[in-house]
Amino acid sequence: MADKKVTLAHGAGGKQTSELIHEVFQAHFSNPEFTADDAAVLNVGNGKIAMSTDGFIVSPYEFNGGNIGKLSICGTVNDLSCMGAKPLYLTCSFIIEEGFSMEKLEEIAASMEKTAKEAGVKIVAGDTKVAGKGQVDNIFITTTGIGALTEGVSTSGAFAKPGDAVLVTGDIGRHGCTILLAREDLGIEADIRSDCAPLWGTVESMIQTTKDIHVIRDATRGGVGTVLYEIAAESNVGVRLNSDAIPVDPAVQGVCGMLGLDPLYLANEGTLVVIAPKEQAEALLPVLKQGKYSANAAIIGEITDTLPGKVVVTTEIGAETLLPQPGGELLPRIC
Repeated sequence: MADKKVTLAHGAGGKQTSELIHEVFQAHFSNPEFTADDAAVLNVGNGKIAMSTDGFIVSPYEFNGGNIGKLSICGTVNDLSCMGAKPLYLTCSFIIEEGFSMEKLEEIAASMEKTAKEAGVKIVAGDTKVAGKGQVDNIFITTTGIGALTEGVSTSGAFAKPGDAVLVTGDIGRHGCTILLAREDLGIEADIRSDCAPLWGTVESMIQTTKDIHVIRDATRGGVGTVLYEIAAESNVGVRLNSDAIPVDPAVQGVCGMLGLDPLYLANEGTLVVIAPKEQAEALLPVLKQGKYSANAAIIGEITDTLPGKVVVTTEIGAETLLPQPGGELLPRIC
């Protein structure tokens, strides 16, 4: 790897990100607790906890529906929640560019305070570094979280089984589309708001309905399509999606149509991919539709034993097409 260089594609959440994790980090950090899931499940005393960390470098740091502070809380809270863990404590690290507005910094901190309160977590420690002008793009935040695992819940990207149903807890692609419109001078006016939200309440409502849930994943970088490819590989199964069933906001669909983008590959910050036995998925759907952040939940497909490692989409005319495997630079700096 002496001649290879890190590219933006290595941080986009697709094939190159997976290769980077496998060839570099997993190769050096591998141990029985090292995980490909959103958070590690660890034995502590007589119980289990989940632990996760995430860095946030979104550009711009303010967007319709939130800012980097809100995003930093939601991202780690949601990763813990995906393991069935109630988020309890967070730490945060700030890297701030010299000259950054103190007023904006306070707005970010206030947003973190508000979102943490809604999520039911306490920010208990942190670290601050100030970098020279131009060394950082305004502000970067890293958050680490610990949550208490719910007894009887066991989820992983390796647990999907043929016959399971695939759900999403909301319409897809809104965060990625919001960031794209906020960052690029595309001359497109669209009323699109990021779905950025803390989702422990959504997960809690699901596990109170049934603990027989095989996979819960946060569809952030790379979107739903990338997450499904990851699950297909980890579980050695196929995925078949029904294109008509996939919820997409009309404004997002319109922007994607103009720019030639697929909403399946746009980031979400308030939408989960859930895989569960069909009968459990059908029981979860009405519960999700009553939730604060999951009114647009839908069953969008199924897990199959054909074409393991692949994702197939059934089109509106009944034809089947292979969803392209994610790769390259998808939409950088969205989280």
